[in-house]
Amino acid sequence: MLVRELMQNHVRTVSLDSPVNDAVLTMADSHISALPVVDGTGRMVGVISSTDILTSEAEAQDAVARENLFEGTMVGEIMTTHPLTVSPDEDVREAAQQMLYADIHRLFVTEGEKVLGVISTTDIVRAVATGRL
Repeated sequence: MLVRELMQNHVRTVSLDSPVNDAVLTMADSHISALPVVDGTGRMVGVISSTDILTSEAEAQDAVARENLFEGTMVGEIMTTHPLTVSPDEDVREAAQQMLYADIHRLFVTEGEKVLGVISTTDIVRAVATGRL
């Protein structure tokens, strides 16, 4: 089975120069834990996850620094650069191995540098449980 057959097509993104608070609100509203970060041309340049945000918050020195993190820090400053991605034509088993070895829960599906979708461990488990994989 190919990644394109299991991936979620509707993917929310966040801009490189958006405040961290925008990413937090989008993730909370969408019930997701990570967003692909795109530049002005729609090219994926990174990923921001709840882990990135929590790590930055934990490293903040005081309440003022934490408040500044959400309002004054841009997504591009704390995102993970060089994210792992997968092609829509990759075998799902290969994507699963990539997630396992990298200890991550999702891969954004890209063609070139454009985001097409996302595949997660939940998508794969659901396919196994329903007999699709």
